[in-house]
Amino acid sequence: MTDPSPTHRAGRFLPNLAWRLIYGLYERQLERQVRAQPMPGHIGLILDGNRRHARETGLRDPDLIYQRGAAKLDDILAWSVDLGVRRVTLWVFSPDNLRRSDAEIGGIFGAVESKMRALAADPHIHQRGVHIAAMGRRDLLPPALLDAIDKAEAATRGNDQIAVTLAIGYGGREEIADAGRAFLLDCAQRGLSTTEAADQFTQEAIARHLYRADMPDPDLIIRTSGEIRLSGFMLWQSVHSELYFCDVNWPMLRRIDYLRAIRAFQRRDRRFGS
Repeated sequence: MTDPSPTHRAGRFLPNLAWRLIYGLYERQLERQVRAQPMPGHIGLILDGNRRHARETGLRDPDLIYQRGAAKLDDILAWSVDLGVRRVTLWVFSPDNLRRSDAEIGGIFGAVESKMRALAADPHIHQRGVHIAAMGRRDLLPPALLDAIDKAEAATRGNDQIAVTLAIGYGGREEIADAGRAFLLDCAQRGLSTTEAADQFTQEAIARHLYRADMPDPDLIIRTSGEIRLSGFMLWQSVHSELYFCDVNWPMLRRIDYLRAIRAFQRRDRRFGS
């Protein structure tokens, strides 16, 4: 059988080219709308849908599954820097995830470790002024991953254009429990009685003992994969956050999806409980 003629080939690919053109025009329109309004200062992302994406694409190797998810971080950084978002927090791994198989946990940890080492050495990270940090229970993470995180944080400590925090080994209930524990230990070190400690146990006291007490609350929280819940992400800090649930799986998140989430945030009337 001979190859199709150039005319037939052009006709076969024309729908794809047309869709790319339409999406390009739509993306530019979205971007104009988003740039015309104030940006969220802090965006939280719940990275969900790696396994669904793997099932849909026939990908079985846990290492490859999570490497594909880790690669999406590059896009988020580029989009956020370009739009002027100053802080992004990404929920990578929770204590509940420890119930998964050893192969899957190893795939997650391996992908994050590789990405942290790559980011620490990436000149674009420094050109963009990206500062990398982490929060969560360090005792749940393997030494090699902790080393990679610490080196990425040290390598980017002087950068101040955008702060990127990995919530890894992180759970919202665990964070609040750990904050209460830290508060009680502080009271004990100061020799306070139980009654005196109780008198000082305020919202402000809890906030001072969260994993990253200096972090502003997220303005917008985005969850991918179509699940409509927070699952414990930043329970204390999200009380006034705007929530956006996106059907697309994390590895397939597009700039259009990110822009839509920000536009939805900009269109909401934030009253902070008033």
